[in-house]
Amino acid sequence: GAIEDYNKAIEINPENENTYYPRGMAKFYLQDYQGAIEDYDKVIEINPENENTYYYRGYAKFDLQNYQGAIEDFNKATEIDPENENTYYLRGMAKLDLQDYQGAIEDYNKVLEINPNDSNVYYNRGQAKFNLKDYQEAIADYNKVIEIEPTNPEAYLHRGRAKNILEDYRGGLSDLNKSLTIKPSNLAYHWRANAKFLLKDYQGAILDNTKAIQLDSKDASSYYNRGAAKLRLKQKESACLDFSKAGELGDADSYEMIKNFCN
Repeated sequence: GAIEDYNKAIEINPENENTYYPRGMAKFYLQDYQGAIEDYDKVIEINPENENTYYYRGYAKFDLQNYQGAIEDFNKATEIDPENENTYYLRGMAKLDLQDYQGAIEDYNKVLEINPNDSNVYYNRGQAKFNLKDYQEAIADYNKVIEIEPTNPEAYLHRGRAKNILEDYRGGLSDLNKSLTIKPSNLAYHWRANAKFLLKDYQGAILDNTKAIQLDSKDASSYYNRGAAKLRLKQKESACLDFSKAGELGDADSYEMIKNFCN
C-alpha cells in the first residue's frame, strides 16, 4: 500500500519532508496516531515552519487524549496561520477537556469571528459557559444552536438544565419534553423528573426517574430522586427501597434519608 511506497522513498532519501508528511497522513487516517506523530516530528525537524504538520500532530495528540501536548502544537499552528478556524476549534476542545473553560470560550469566540454559523461551536461554548455557572449566557448559545439546527436534542437538553437551575421549571420542562421527543436519554429524563418534582408533579417525577433508571441502571441519583418523590406521596416503604439502592450505588445522601425516614 501507500505506506510501503513511502517507506521505500524514505530509504532512498531520508531527509525529504514531502515523504514523511504524506506517510504521517496515511497513518493518521488509519488511526495509527503514535506512528503519525513520529512522522510529523521528522517533518518539523526538517522544516519547523510547516503549519499543517503542527495542526495534524496536535490533532493526533488530541485523539490520544494528550490535550496539553495538542494545545502546544495548536499554539504553534496559530502563530504560523492565525486564520485557520479548525485549529482554534480543536484547541478549544482540548481546553474544554482540561476544564480551562475561559480559555475554551476565547478560542470559540475566535472561530465564530471567522465562521459565525457553526452550531457545534455555539454548543461547545454553551457547555463551557454552563460549566462556569454562567447559565444565562449558556442559554443564549443554546438558543443559537437551536436556531441553526432546530432538531438538536442536546441543545434542548442543556438549555432545559440551565433553565431548571435558574428556577424556570416550566421553561425547563418544555425544553426537556422537546429533547425527549427527538431522542430519549437518561440525562433528559433525569432533569425532566427534577423539573416535575419542583413543580410538585410527584407522580410524573416518579415515572421519569423510572425511565432514567431503565436507560442506566447504575444511576444512583435517579433512585434517590424517585425515593424523594415517593416520600412526598407517602409511599414510604417503596421510597426506602429506592434510598437503599441509591446508597448501594454510592449516593451518600441516601443514608441520611434512610436514618430520618426509614427506621
